[in-house]
Amino acid sequence: MTEQSLQFGLTPPAACSYLATEQEQLAVLLTPEPLDASLYQLLIKHNFRRSGNQLYRPHCPNCHACQSLRIPVTDFKASASQRRLLNKAARSGWHYQLTKVPASPAERQPLFHLFADYIAFKHSDGVMHPATQEQLDSLLDSTWQPIRLLQLYQAGVLQAVMVVDELAGAFSAVYTFFSQQSEPFSPGKLAILYLLQLATSQDADYVYLGYQVDGCRKMAYKQQFLPHQRYFNGSWHSFA
Repeated sequence: MTEQSLQFGLTPPAACSYLATEQEQLAVLLTPEPLDASLYQLLIKHNFRRSGNQLYRPHCPNCHACQSLRIPVTDFKASASQRRLLNKAARSGWHYQLTKVPASPAERQPLFHLFADYIAFKHSDGVMHPATQEQLDSLLDSTWQPIRLLQLYQAGVLQAVMVVDELAGAFSAVYTFFSQQSEPFSPGKLAILYLLQLATSQDADYVYLGYQVDGCRKMAYKQQFLPHQRYFNGSWHSFA
């Protein structure tokens, strides 16, 4: 499949989930399946993300706030607060494990309980509440992209899960959910730090963190991982 053969559709305008004053539209890849990981590898470098088997990027006529953010693994330097978080987690018995996605419904039940609890306490006013098994399955399943789970444990108890796309020379963080009891440990930030450790051990070049949206408070934590790069105006730009 060549880049010239790709076809895209545009979703209707809808309320933006990041900026209350904006409308969002998405450019969605319409090329017939089967897709493959190599195409995703190409498009993620051009502001695209994956949701299930779909590839998309923001295509809003009046706003260009959504910028893909990635961390060059060898350049990353943990800040003093990030080092304190890692040390605090280590003293409290936290560790991580990269696993395959469980296939059977029975094996997915512990994940669903954690996911449902997360949606209930974090997004009870959103469209995902109440959580369903289908929502979780859409995060865990793809017919063409290898998906892994970065599972975070404290004293042997599962506390957080990051859904991760495993790419050639990179990892992409897709979605993270965690228990309410783990919030004092900033599990979202901790999962990124662990993913960076994993990426270092596997000689990966980049960790992708999805979209950075300046002006959206819930996205501000991504800016704390430095140095990083953001995609806008057709290329990647470095921030230190």
